[in-house]
Amino acid sequence: MTSSHYVHLFRRRREGKTDYRKRKGVILGKSPFVSVHVSGRYIYSQLLKPAPAGDLTIVSASSRDLVKKFGWKGSTKNLPGAYLTGYYLGQLAGKQNIKKAIVYSGVGRFIHGSRIASLINGAKDAGLEIHVDDESLPDEDRISGKHIAEYSQKLEKEHKDKHGQIFSRLVSLGLNPSDYPSHFESVKGKIGSNDQS
Repeated sequence: MTSSHYVHLFRRRREGKTDYRKRKGVILGKSPFVSVHVSGRYIYSQLLKPAPAGDLTIVSASSRDLVKKFGWKGSTKNLPGAYLTGYYLGQLAGKQNIKKAIVYSGVGRFIHGSRIASLINGAKDAGLEIHVDDESLPDEDRISGKHIAEYSQKLEKEHKDKHGQIFSRLVSLGLNPSDYPSHFESVKGKIGSNDQS
């Protein structure tokens, strides 16, 4: 007689959509949580509250909002774009009197220095209390796009043709890659003074 070692996996776990162990912790904690999705073009974030009938969306922000509402000309899926998306989410959370939240990374891992970490950093800087290891967050130079500006300056001196190819989109939008950090600070200021609910 042989015993079966088959372990049944729920459909959403098989499809790579839900980590039920993490999910259980979120539900038992009863705290609002931040969920992040990175698509091919944009970064989407939501602040949700777990409920028996399904999660309730409190506020949401995406890197697409940065372009439409605040004039962001940089990438909508890099570290600076992720940070500003999180900063906007944190501002919206504050207007709903949400002070604390936890991170729910789903079936994925929370990777140090990643776009998700950058987004969480932005939300924290906007006043949302989220407990994460500060060492897991990207450094300020990468968040502000200083590394992009420095690479652009180096490339323009050494390989002007390549510079034109890599940064053609930014230039067409009217942003000199060398001005990335100042543009970042300008958009961050606009988000901070945003009066929209």
